[in-house]
Amino acid sequence: MSQPALTLLSVLAHPDDESFGMGGTLASYAARGVQVHLICATRGEAGSLDADCLDGFASIAERRESELRCATQVLGLTQVHFLGYRDSGMPGSPDNDHPNALVGQPVEQVAAAVAHLMRQVRPQVVLTFDPIGGYKHPDHIAIHRATRLAFKLAGDPAFADEYPPYQPQKLYFHIIPKRMLKFAVGAIRLVGRDPRKFGRNQDIDLQALVEEGDFPIHAAIDIRAVRAQKEAASACHESQIGGSPRRGPVAWILRELADRNELFMRAEPPPGKNVEKDLFSGIVG
Repeated sequence: MSQPALTLLSVLAHPDDESFGMGGTLASYAARGVQVHLICATRGEAGSLDADCLDGFASIAERRESELRCATQVLGLTQVHFLGYRDSGMPGSPDNDHPNALVGQPVEQVAAAVAHLMRQVRPQVVLTFDPIGGYKHPDHIAIHRATRLAFKLAGDPAFADEYPPYQPQKLYFHIIPKRMLKFAVGAIRLVGRDPRKFGRNQDIDLQALVEEGDFPIHAAIDIRAVRAQKEAASACHESQIGGSPRRGPVAWILRELADRNELFMRAEPPPGKNVEKDLFSGIVG
């Protein structure tokens, strides 16, 4: 009997999350022949961009979806699945109040949509954000919570849809260790920037993240062979980076944050004592 194909599912919130965060991991597994699927909850409608970035596009969502399609080709992903919710923006933004904003949807509803796709795609391994969404983006936290619930729903016979129950075997959260955040804060200060006002919209407080609790490292995926691929995928998201990610001191900081590994906390099943080098280790066919 042939073994089932290895399949990895990444569940994220916006176009660019797949490249800026765990892009090296996704590219690495795709290069190994793993079927790599991406669920993207929104089309990034609340992202800010320069007016000339809309040339040839009817909306921000259309532009950002196009950028995501570019990145998925560069990373070698099998397929992207959109949930159809709207980008909620950062806390306090008017986008929070849009009727289709991701943060305004019941977590059970979002989880059901994710579980449906888990049953369709049948991944052994599922990836999503950490409990604080990396940098406290409301949509990141919302999709983290929905994915945790969906991981259980997918294998529950009481959850009825058109597909049979299917239980993924492993669930991981992508994490940025505190030591990396401390490095970033120090480096940003050295170049005269304020770490409390980081990012394109200066709405990310890196200093506050340093003061948060640290997450344990249960898996470290070597991405050195695909770092150029990850940077090329990130460059697809030109509207969000304002040009090439290869230039400037902040761009250097972001590359150094990636280090040689992308790091993950294992949520399911309970982790062992050793740091894993392969997310598929221990997978039962």
